[in-house]
Amino acid sequence: MKREIIKTGDGSSTIYLPEWNEHYHSKHGALQEAKHVFLKTGFHHFLEKTDAQALSILEIGFGTGLNALLTYFEAEGAGVSVDYTGVEAYPVSSKELEALDYSEVISNKEASEVFKSIHDAEWSKRVEISAFFNLQKQQMFFSDIRAEGAYDLIYFDAFGPRVQPDLWTEKIFSLMYRALKDDGVLVTYSAKGDVRRAMQAVGFLVERLPGPPGKREMLRATRKNP
Repeated sequence: MKREIIKTGDGSSTIYLPEWNEHYHSKHGALQEAKHVFLKTGFHHFLEKTDAQALSILEIGFGTGLNALLTYFEAEGAGVSVDYTGVEAYPVSSKELEALDYSEVISNKEASEVFKSIHDAEWSKRVEISAFFNLQKQQMFFSDIRAEGAYDLIYFDAFGPRVQPDLWTEKIFSLMYRALKDDGVLVTYSAKGDVRRAMQAVGFLVERLPGPPGKREMLRATRKNP
């Protein structure tokens, strides 16, 4: 499938799939979306409610690695140890990664080096990116995830339900529910009613929250004890 690198509304880049008319990130701002959906309402929310000093994160749709890169710096700033697992069925090519160059829009002089380390990390192996950030990239389909009680936080960043509705079903969210620890949290940019109902059907407590720029709402789901 043809893929193009485009600039989003906040100056950061993303990948566009013309055949699906689908973007890897919000066309209104890839960086803004990642910070709002996954860091503000996911990472920081979890730390605020638990005061955790370490957490395990599962990203569904590792894609360009932007969420992992931003989480690296947030973890460093918060003094939190992170074990990060990124699942991706179709990894982004090295040529596309070079064209994205997130170091231009992330105000940290180490961004380029860290981004390279993240993408140079061997797949299917736990790699220490720094003393506080360990990464394991897994090339697999989301439906094949079999983790149980392993994660504090899930970044659910799959392609949208318009183009891949099978990724937003009770079947998939049941796997996500099982993968989380008790009181674990899942955040996603989607706010579709069908998505919310699928989450609730498998046991999640679901909140509608204000979305990132260009999107009215998003969802946050918490695994509660039965």
